[in-house]
Amino acid sequence: MTRTGLDWHRYKATIGALAALPVKSAYIDGQLCAPDGQGISSFSRLQAAMDQGHTEELIFFAFDLLFLQGRSTETLPLIERKKRLKLLFSKNVPSLRFSDHVVGDGPSFLKHACEMSLEGVISKRVDRPYAPGDRGLWVKSKCLNREEFIVVGWTDPAGSRGHIGALILGYYTPDGRLLYAGRAGTGMKAVELKRLNGILKPLGIPRTPLDEPPPRESRFGSPLQLSRVHWLRPEVVVEVTYLTWTEDGLLRQVSYQGQREDKPAREVIRAAPVTRN
Repeated sequence: MTRTGLDWHRYKATIGALAALPVKSAYIDGQLCAPDGQGISSFSRLQAAMDQGHTEELIFFAFDLLFLQGRSTETLPLIERKKRLKLLFSKNVPSLRFSDHVVGDGPSFLKHACEMSLEGVISKRVDRPYAPGDRGLWVKSKCLNREEFIVVGWTDPAGSRGHIGALILGYYTPDGRLLYAGRAGTGMKAVELKRLNGILKPLGIPRTPLDEPPPRESRFGSPLQLSRVHWLRPEVVVEVTYLTWTEDGLLRQVSYQGQREDKPAREVIRAAPVTRN
């Protein structure tokens, strides 16, 4: 069942594995994930698996137990609920995992998670009962990356937004190709939008400077309408934060941080992300 109550019977491998657990009745809360070869969960891999119907390789990570053998466990402290949950996962089942935890030392744990290129960590109160809808009992800490990119274009603004919609970002590969990286539409206040507009407009060119056309659609964000893109000479460098690279080679959850006037565009070089089918 999804959080909204939908019965997603398409996950036959997960359903079969859960049915084989040594328990007659239980309500287990968890997350269905698609780890890559290094064991790192990838949201884009999950989307692709669902789109293509290849869900047999997905893994269900169980992190809470709300009901067990005819009795509610919601009033128990989280640490006690997890102890009972772990007992159900004594045998190794390929499509199931008990989501283990570390008590204390949160900043160090987050640091190591980010060094492993994970998306972040969830911090929870171990002494509290389960509270439906109460997000104050846990905190999500994201691992944000920060990097420079070249502005290769900008889109028309929509609604009440003025001057610029989103910045079209690119980077040079070591062999000199200029590739599309994604868009940055957040993090710019009205004053900065006006300032950037004055800098970017004089750099306008009739055609894209990219060596490969950007994809018009992505699993993340709205489709890129090329008719609304104003292409630029690749001269302006900006710094952004982002959550991760998708397997399509695009930035995810990008936020503008500022212009880097101290770095020439030709020095913004990075290896193209490896994409998987």
